[in-house]
Amino acid sequence: MLKRILILLIAFSGYATTVLAQDQAKVNEKQQAKVKAKADERYDEYSFSPAIDIYKKVLDKGYVSSDLLKRLANSYYFNAKYEEAANVYKRLVETYPDGTEPDYYFRYAQSLKTLGDYNGSAEMMAKFKEITAATGELAYDEDYLAKIEENSGRYEVKPFAYNSKYSDFAASFYEKGLIFSSDRDTGNLARYRHTWNSKDFLDLYKVDADSISNNTVVKLEGDVNTRLHESTSAITRDGQTMYFTRNNFLGGKKYKDEQGIIRLKIYSAELIDGEWTNVTELPFNNDSYSVAHPVLSPDGKKLYFVSDMPGSVGESDIFMTEIIGDGTYGPIVNLGKNINTRARETFPFISKEGVLYFSSDGHQGLGGLDVFATKIAFGNFDEPVVNVGKPVNGNHDDFAFILDEETKKGYFSSNRPEGLGEDDIYEFAETEPLVLECIQDVTGTVRDRISNEVLVGATVKIIDEENKEVSTTITDSKGNYVLTLDCAQGNFVRASRDGYVPAEEYLNKSYGKPRIVDFYLERDVVTGGFGDDLAKLLQLSTIYFDLNKYNIRPDAEIEIQKVIVAMEKYPSLKIKVNSHTDSRGNDAYNLWLSQKRAESTVAYMVSKGISADRLRGEGFGEKRLVNDCYNGVPCSREKHQLNRRSEFIIFE
Repeated sequence: MLKRILILLIAFSGYATTVLAQDQAKVNEKQQAKVKAKADERYDEYSFSPAIDIYKKVLDKGYVSSDLLKRLANSYYFNAKYEEAANVYKRLVETYPDGTEPDYYFRYAQSLKTLGDYNGSAEMMAKFKEITAATGELAYDEDYLAKIEENSGRYEVKPFAYNSKYSDFAASFYEKGLIFSSDRDTGNLARYRHTWNSKDFLDLYKVDADSISNNTVVKLEGDVNTRLHESTSAITRDGQTMYFTRNNFLGGKKYKDEQGIIRLKIYSAELIDGEWTNVTELPFNNDSYSVAHPVLSPDGKKLYFVSDMPGSVGESDIFMTEIIGDGTYGPIVNLGKNINTRARETFPFISKEGVLYFSSDGHQGLGGLDVFATKIAFGNFDEPVVNVGKPVNGNHDDFAFILDEETKKGYFSSNRPEGLGEDDIYEFAETEPLVLECIQDVTGTVRDRISNEVLVGATVKIIDEENKEVSTTITDSKGNYVLTLDCAQGNFVRASRDGYVPAEEYLNKSYGKPRIVDFYLERDVVTGGFGDDLAKLLQLSTIYFDLNKYNIRPDAEIEIQKVIVAMEKYPSLKIKVNSHTDSRGNDAYNLWLSQKRAESTVAYMVSKGISADRLRGEGFGEKRLVNDCYNGVPCSREKHQLNRRSEFIIFE
């Protein structure tokens, strides 16, 4: 455990006291003057810790701000004082909930976990994930077209040999052939698959699935096909049970809900003597919303489907349930906001390697519905969602993607204009596998916050949301570092070096270009002396004034309190307040205004108990601007604000 004693120690160098023996009592004045001059070159030095000691004392005096609480809590956290850190983080998130970034909730959760408060830690982690999910629900990438282009060219596509001039879509594997949906025998052109208001006369067909359908497209035998709409099928591995989609059908009639919509439902059927029969409605169907597009997990134990049921994220979501048996199913699980968006997710398919392929117009694509892929092995639905690219995807609707990973062949559907019918099935061969992992480079430089010098040999780590170290490196001779991370999840990048307070930044999941994170570390203990600006040594926020005013602002008051604490700690410390204005107004007025600001600051410090003989104040007007906002130069309010400031110079 890191153990830093952050105390403000006086490093007296003092004036040299020469103890002379009796026979040296008559040293001439010239020698004495030389000795004193040598001592004067060193002056008094002070070691300042801009962390726990000062922040806590300012807080104890009743001065509080979000920034002060963050700094104090982080000081405790990075020094492994978790009980103190938890207390301050608690005050921070309760007092400033809207202005508290997610990484503070994370550190609060880790502090509570260290203290054994697992319930409190879980609550804060839930809040942390809630905030990060809200900010990264749809991690839109400005370079998404370039990303899609990188994934393109991995498939060779050609039209399905059995397409008709009508609608043919939603192929599923069956035996050595396919089952698919079509309205070819009706001439109805029933292209309504993208809404829940599906019409009649789509039926299920098979091709090359058995001797009957070898090289021939034939309807499925049995009770599956009716005068209603049937589509999207899934067959169990033993080939004896089929799940399929059908219109809501009650008592021989189509059933419309209160909105006049004929909803969709999922049914099961058994293969008996070559015919599909014993058609049974699944128990989680409902008359007021649709349940459709079933697909089975590779082991046949889970059923995935699409619905607009209550609790959906968007217009239609992908859900999952366990198949328990005997007509019973487990709880309905929404696959979550990483997969489901506020728009439409539909036509899922699970490959043998546990990759979920689905169509969406909510994730970034090329137009209409695009096909996407994501790993869902081990029930994890937070892996990157990847657009499968061209030529599978285009600027029309592309959907119902299926893939046999052993043969590297598959099928998808599309309404692209060059097709034979309203919708067509296309077959493809995968020539190069998709890259589903999200590996992202993180680069940057580590510097000293005060001097801006690069810090060689600083340690930079990647830490995941479980507070586990993922990777680490050391900055090179130019203070630079390079690391890689899993960009499918949130990560912390932390920089540290002996003598400095560690710093870290939270990176939300993002599938865009490499990240750049630069660090400016605060020195743990800073030694200063004559002529140094105490504001810089303590890493204070700049003391600013309003235009044409010299009163102490509330935000400035907190920073001045830090100076007061340092002066209380060091009774010999003397400070000169240098105050400045911007260039607006005439020179004489600005000189007067800056003098009033210096006097106002000194008066405030005297009112808080600092002796007047330890303070001076001088106004410099607009003589020492920190930028190029001179007379007549147009500048923003923010740039002018930088010049209305005070400095705290140590003097003898």
